Amino acid sequence: MSEEAPQRAWRIVLEHIERDLLDGRLGPGDRLPSERELSADLGVGRSSVREALRVLEVMGLIRTATGSGPASGAIVIATPSGGLAALLRLQVAAQGFPLTDVVQTRLVLEDAVAVSLAASESRDLVDAHRILDAMDAPGLRTAEFLALDAQLHLALAESSGNTVIAAMMSGLRTAIESYVLTGAEAIADWDAMASRLRAEHRSIVAAIDAGDATTARALVNAHIAGYYAATGLTPSTV
Repeated sequence: MSEEAPQRAWRIVLEHIERDLLDGRLGPGDRLPSERELSADLGVGRSSVREALRVLEVMGLIRTATGSGPASGAIVIATPSGGLAALLRLQVAAQGFPLTDVVQTRLVLEDAVAVSLAASESRDLVDAHRILDAMDAPGLRTAEFLALDAQLHLALAESSGNTVIAAMMSGLRTAIESYVLTGAEAIADWDAMASRLRAEHRSIVAAIDAGDATTARALVNAHIAGYYAATGLTPSTV
C-alpha cells in the first residue's frame, strides 16, 4: 500500500471526529468510541485511528489514557471554535479556495497575530512551546508533522485573543493542511525541509517572546511565503 492511502485514512478519522465535535454530537466529558469501533465504522486500519487520536490529543481536544476501566480510552476535553470555523470548513469542502487566496489570507492574518502577540504584555505562548516540542519528536510522518505545524499557527492565533482571527484560522485549517501536504510531495529532501521549518518556527516564537514585532512579522511572512515557493506551488512572491 502506498503512503498516500494511510494518510487519507488518517484524515478520514480526524475529520469524522471534528465533524462530531463541531455539530455537537460530542462535547467535553464525552468518551470517544474505541479504536476497534472507529476502525470498523469508518473502514480504516487501527493504526490510522491511533494517528488521528494522537493529533487530536496534541491539539488539546481529547485526553487519552491506556488500560481499562472508566478512566481509560479517549475523552473529549475541549471543542473547536464554533460557527465561523464550521462555515469555512463547509466552504472548503464544497469547492475549495484558490491557493493564492489562501496564502494571501494567511499572510494578512498571521502578520496581525505576530504583531499583536509581540506587543502584548500578557501573551501566553505555553501551547505554542508545547507544540514546538512535539514537532521535535523523532519518527513523525510528514502528515503528522504538518498537522502539528498547522496547529502551531492556530495556537498562536488563539493566543492573540482575537476570536475572529482565531475562528478564521481554524476554519481555513483544512485548506492549509491540504495545500501544505500536497506541496510536501514536491520536496526532494523532506528531513532538511522539516529541520528548516522547525528552526523558522522557533525563531518566530522567540521574536514574539522578546516583544520584537518587526522581526516577528518579517519572519512570519518569509516563513509562509517561503514554504509555498519552495514547493513550487506559488511564485517566489505572492
